Amino acid sequence: MAKAKRVVADCRRFPSEKNCSLTIAGTEKEVLEVAEWHAVKSHGHKKSPELRKAIRGMLEPEK
Repeated sequence: MAKAKRVVADCRRFPSEKNCSLTIAGTEKEVLEVAEWHAVKSHGHKKSPELRKAIRGMLEPEK
């Protein structure tokens, strides 16, 4: 069975009032789910398809 490619969402790449340093790594599906929750709960964003699209756009391959 092939391993799923892992991606990373790193809040440090996007300045915020909180100076958030959270990094989330896993499969794209896992990272999108957790990053969306984090953006809503910690940064006050509204859950929406646009937010999910923005998060997907910031994902990078894990090195």
